[in-house]
Amino acid sequence: MFEHRRAPLLPQKEFIWRLVRYSALSIGMIGVSLGIGILGYHFLEGLSWIDALVNASMLLGGMGPVNPLRTIAGKIFASFYALFSGMILLVAVGVLIAPLFHRFLHRFHLEIEDDDTSS
Repeated sequence: MFEHRRAPLLPQKEFIWRLVRYSALSIGMIGVSLGIGILGYHFLEGLSWIDALVNASMLLGGMGPVNPLRTIAGKIFASFYALFSGMILLVAVGVLIAPLFHRFLHRFHLEIEDDDTSS
């Protein structure tokens, strides 16, 4: 997945492509999660597509639902979707920053090894 700590630092062009891939993965995770929320709110709560989008987006973003929930199925879905959304948001951010964090640690590790070999 990532280069070993003793391997040289990834060239800039390859690192940019890694960032693009991980960004696409993160956006894809959020998109699929948003789709699940839209479908759940539309079919279980009977909301219009745009209202389902607003509610799913607000929950996925950590704000909370906009429309009041009327059905038991909608309330159960919303509670599980809220927990799912919180975890997906954290995972998506982790996936997004993983290449940056790895590059920082890798560069730091290479600098330490250079210092050890020069003394």
